[in-house]
Amino acid sequence: MAWYIVRRLLQMIPVFLGATLLIYALVFLVPGDPIHALAGDKPMTPAVEAQLRARYHLDQPFFMQYLLYLKGIVTFDFGTSFSGRPVRAELARAFPITIKLAAMAVCVEAVFGVAFGLIAGLRKGKLFDSTMLVISLIVIAVPIFVVGFLAQFLLGVKWGIAPVTVTGKASFTELLVPAFVLGSLSFAYVLRLTRNSVAENMSADFVRTATAKGLSRRRVVTVHILRNSMIPVITFLGAELGSLMGGAIVTEGIFNIPGVGGTLYQAITRGEPPTVVSFVTVLIIVFLVSNLIVDLLYAVLDPRIRYA
Repeated sequence: MAWYIVRRLLQMIPVFLGATLLIYALVFLVPGDPIHALAGDKPMTPAVEAQLRARYHLDQPFFMQYLLYLKGIVTFDFGTSFSGRPVRAELARAFPITIKLAAMAVCVEAVFGVAFGLIAGLRKGKLFDSTMLVISLIVIAVPIFVVGFLAQFLLGVKWGIAPVTVTGKASFTELLVPAFVLGSLSFAYVLRLTRNSVAENMSADFVRTATAKGLSRRRVVTVHILRNSMIPVITFLGAELGSLMGGAIVTEGIFNIPGVGGTLYQAITRGEPPTVVSFVTVLIIVFLVSNLIVDLLYAVLDPRIRYA
């Protein structure tokens, strides 16, 4: 198992380098001069412009800029934004909030999606199964900003049982409704994945064998059916954590959450490449780590993978 983890970590290195190089190249190729955008309509002397270009390494060739950026990642020095604030401070402020929000959303979609999907799969073709399929289709069809504004209006404004916006503390109770909104779409996919996988495994040979051996219904469902049905769900949830953190811009905007989405959007609109690239790089690291955890969970769920 230790060698398997080392091998997976070595495989992540070229993926990380390729992804960061692509992101850096895209930001580098964005039209316009960030220094001129920073100055706005105010005149800037050539000396000040040269000083700013040297400060942000904009006077260097592209690959030299990228190598300096990689050096900064290794030393945990992400540079400074054009507003003069260290990017590391922005990361330390925004990422814990978004990680908490994304983790809560994953828990919501995992718990409710797997539970309802399991029941629907065990009762395939019955009323509960048909109801869950219709509800999941409705959730998939409705855009997330509609769900967000509707939840904000009903729960926050009309009924007053939840805060309308999130404060800088971003407590658990404040993030509960945004987490449900953020995880609503993925909940529908998890439900359908679990339902289809459970329904398929219900007629598998190993389930019939376990039933013929006299095992209890509960043990057959929990140990044999559910455990083998969780592999595609775990795959989806592992990739979903990184996607939720990157795609939380709409939810964070609706509930005024000071997380990664809002900070990244502001950095893009202000044209701040150091902030944009640093935030996206951390998102890439989160995505790679979550996929590594998924690979390890495969070995826990399926002994054949562990023994191989």
